[in-house]
Amino acid sequence: MSSLFIKYYDRWMRPLEQRAFHSIRKQLIEQATGTVLEIGSGTGVNFKYYQYADKVVAIEPDDTMLEQSLVYVDRLAVPIEVVRAGAESLPFQEDSFDCVVCTLVFCTIPDPMMAWNEIKRVCKPGGHVFLFEHVRLNHSLWGTLQDWLTPWWKRCCGGCHLNRNTLDDMQQAGFQVKDLDRKYKGLILVARAVNNK
Repeated sequence: MSSLFIKYYDRWMRPLEQRAFHSIRKQLIEQATGTVLEIGSGTGVNFKYYQYADKVVAIEPDDTMLEQSLVYVDRLAVPIEVVRAGAESLPFQEDSFDCVVCTLVFCTIPDPMMAWNEIKRVCKPGGHVFLFEHVRLNHSLWGTLQDWLTPWWKRCCGGCHLNRNTLDDMQQAGFQVKDLDRKYKGLILVARAVNNK
């Protein structure tokens, strides 16, 4: 991930966070209870929203983002442990987590299906996955535009794919969607799913 992108990530995202993403994150993450795994915690933007979890283990593969996130850890009521790891090879035993939180992360994971299979492995049977992602639009013009822009966008924005079908991948991995909200004409998905294994 480019150092420039990381350095200014929070600043670039601040208008979106204030106008739209804050309420989405809050409503979604406050549902997470028990022992929670967060995939790709970045700079720790989600940490303040954990209210009812017993413990959060957050993974982040980028050292710089991980270091930035540690600023928040000691200020929170819920204990949070940040681990350097990628989603495709989670350093945890099977059935370790009651919930898994994924927010705006599957766009950058190199092998999304491998990550979903790992999440399935470490999440308990009947455990919940809370998902907030931007996805490819099901529209002939705008979806094609996302496909066209993605190679350039990936280079500028830390590997972010504009055109992933994350919901399909999650369901293919065996997660059953219980709640689904499509926002901004389908560009943003907010979902709660159950690990049926």
